[in-house]
Amino acid sequence: MYQRLLQSYTADADRYDEMLAADGRLRPHWRTLIDQLENLSPEMMRRRADEVRDAIASDGMTYNVYADPQGVSRPWELDLLPQIVAADEWRQLSSAVAQRARLLNAVLDDLYGEQHLLAEGLLPPALVFGQHGYLWPCRDVRPPGGVHLHLYAIDLARSADGNWWVIADRTQGPSGTGYALQNRQIMTRALPEAMRDMHVQPLLNYFHALHQCLTRLAPKSSEPPMVVLLTPGPYNETYSEHAFLAHTLGFPLVEGVDLTVRGDMVYLKTLTGLRRVHAIMRRLDDDYCDPLELRSDSALGIPGLTQAARSGNVLIANALGSGVLESTALHGFLPAISQRLLGEELALPAVASWWCGEKPALEYTLAHLEELVIMPAFPSMRMQPVFGHTLNAAARRRLVESLQLQPHAYVAQEWVRLSQAPVLSRSGEYHLTNRTVSLRVFAAADGEGGYHVMPGGLTRVAPRQRRDVVSMQQGGTSKDVWVLSEKTDTEDAAGVATAMAAAETSVAVGPGAMTDPVSRTSELIRTTVDVSSHAGENLFWMGRYAERTDNLARLLRTTLQCTIEPQSDNRVILRSVSEIGIRLGILMPKSEQAHPTITALQQSLQAAISDPSAAVSISTHLRHLHHSGYQVREHLSLDNWHALNRMPPMVQEKINSPTAMLHVLNNVIQGCSGLAGHALDDMTRDEGWQFLMIGRHIERMVHLAALFDQFMQLEPARQNAALTWLLESSSSIVTYRVRYRRTPEWLQVLHLLVFDVSNPHSIAYQFRMLQHYLTDIAQQLGILSMNIPAHLSEQLNSFALPDFARDAATSEAAGERLIQLMREARSAGFSLTDDLSRHFFTPLSAPVSQGV
Repeated sequence: MYQRLLQSYTADADRYDEMLAADGRLRPHWRTLIDQLENLSPEMMRRRADEVRDAIASDGMTYNVYADPQGVSRPWELDLLPQIVAADEWRQLSSAVAQRARLLNAVLDDLYGEQHLLAEGLLPPALVFGQHGYLWPCRDVRPPGGVHLHLYAIDLARSADGNWWVIADRTQGPSGTGYALQNRQIMTRALPEAMRDMHVQPLLNYFHALHQCLTRLAPKSSEPPMVVLLTPGPYNETYSEHAFLAHTLGFPLVEGVDLTVRGDMVYLKTLTGLRRVHAIMRRLDDDYCDPLELRSDSALGIPGLTQAARSGNVLIANALGSGVLESTALHGFLPAISQRLLGEELALPAVASWWCGEKPALEYTLAHLEELVIMPAFPSMRMQPVFGHTLNAAARRRLVESLQLQPHAYVAQEWVRLSQAPVLSRSGEYHLTNRTVSLRVFAAADGEGGYHVMPGGLTRVAPRQRRDVVSMQQGGTSKDVWVLSEKTDTEDAAGVATAMAAAETSVAVGPGAMTDPVSRTSELIRTTVDVSSHAGENLFWMGRYAERTDNLARLLRTTLQCTIEPQSDNRVILRSVSEIGIRLGILMPKSEQAHPTITALQQSLQAAISDPSAAVSISTHLRHLHHSGYQVREHLSLDNWHALNRMPPMVQEKINSPTAMLHVLNNVIQGCSGLAGHALDDMTRDEGWQFLMIGRHIERMVHLAALFDQFMQLEPARQNAALTWLLESSSSIVTYRVRYRRTPEWLQVLHLLVFDVSNPHSIAYQFRMLQHYLTDIAQQLGILSMNIPAHLSEQLNSFALPDFARDAATSEAAGERLIQLMREARSAGFSLTDDLSRHFFTPLSAPVSQGV
């Protein structure tokens, strides 16, 4: 039995194996999964593993690692096999995690309050005050409800005897809950039968508990509490998780520049003014949160945030200063502290630890160095764990000198050989191999003194066999954690399966399901969305870059087709197109010849598609488009995000022929059309959407004006030859053929592309729509209407179409006037962008909204 899948799997004798018992048999809670996997053919196994990778790529799950060869956004990695925890084992483990969370919250309350632990000698003062994690400005700051630790994560490892041990406590802004939920959603699609048959507990209740904790403990005011998720920004290693969590919980995703403190209260800078923020779920380290009282060189924090917390006007989760507990040196003191603060034995012990700042501990460490792992005592120290048994004589001597010179900076821990679990190997035919693993478990405060533990978590997998350092930054992968239900009858199994299907297959849990019942209808029903100025700016530029990419792709495709199709007048057209492309900065100057060669022009077109270093290229525009969309991911639907996320790889294909270039351009244009469709049919018409649409219309106006400016400077004969190219580049050829059913002629083309307000690809239409949106924004947001589009429309309406006839005496003068108007329209695009930035994107003195 199990010959195919397990034939090459071996369990190390000196480590606990999560799947196999000591006698080599499958553990009971693994049998259902292995039975089902055995029934899958190698091709089916490969297809499911590919589906996992495709889902990660489609969702845009990344773990950013600076200077990583895979780029700043390295794809998240998820193994097809989960880590499985039996129901009875989880019951004890979750109870112990909840106890430890209560204990650490009590420790924080004491350290920033009465400090009995220090006075009674249960904690060495040097261990607390001698590190950067203790924030003196936060002394006597009392968080709402006495909860310092709203979110808690704990890293656990299993020793060879099967017991769980604490490796690390995560108390600042614990990461991983978003990844855990995304892993679960992917696994629900990859192995739905196994999850159903094994009665895996869903994760959704944890996020309900977290949402309710923050909203219930938030300071009360006359309006519903606003909770925001504070991120360091898109270059943070776990930013994709921040965006996912914000979308899941329904919290605005903000950076420090989006918030301001006025009168000891925190406000969000929105497009409609300042909105009171009642709670901040932060993923920003303690000392970066407030440059006024904490780290003065921080450009990520909010000046005055500490004072706002001190005044009780904002809840910060976790409370500022909670990072002091991330020191591994504290582990050895917690058993006695648990007896003192909780009157309970510590149920979940840490790995045996010795803080070298105490003389007996230092002496023991030096005498038993080969048996220990030397670690930094404080999180601020940049140091990898050192395994004593791996040191040669010279390295051992250097380590001993460091320990004797700065003993307080080091902690010695017993070397625990981490347990191993099976992973799916992709080398050759799919089979199982072992890797060491550690388990991260999460808990959220319930606001009443207890903690809700997520029935699952995040398993991190070492990149190589028998490696005891498990780190995502060093190439580790992840696993979903399946906690089995204690209820196994048919009705309960169906309930679990229904809950998973209804909730965990969706990316966003949704804010509607997260909120507590409210008593007033006005609090329950909201017709507006608080769009931060930062989000509004990114939506604006997302609209511009989407339109910019589409415009360029259509122009390049039309030009490329002229180089492929053997028509007699294409030489004349290509000469004109080459000149226009160079003046617009699209094509390289080397193609500007009296008779440009087809090869030279195609090379220039290829660079305009795939050169990431060019200021104007599809590759560059897609990079900027993705960057803007990445920062407003919580405003996009799943389908919208997937469409956006699929676009940058389109230009990474190998382009070695005109046919391949045409294929890439067609895909890009289809992707842009999809984004336009999502913008029109998939987004709420709030202020953010209006700025997205304004960005699109400004970009189209600027593009059409620049294109027409250059086109009208051609000689009439060359204009006539390139009219079809102009219509196709402007996405109006079909409209022209349906309307006129004749070969393109100058006056009809001029009317369709410049004066026709019913053509969405005309200049007049852009003037009209910009006037509409800007007037609407002025009415909603209480500012004077920006009258640039109206002024441009008036000038355009002053023209008479017959004046442009080739034989009219007024033709040349009308043409000069129209060229001048096109240049004014281009300039207007820059002016409007500057005006929008001043009014909305940096509202340092915006009025405070009503109802605060």
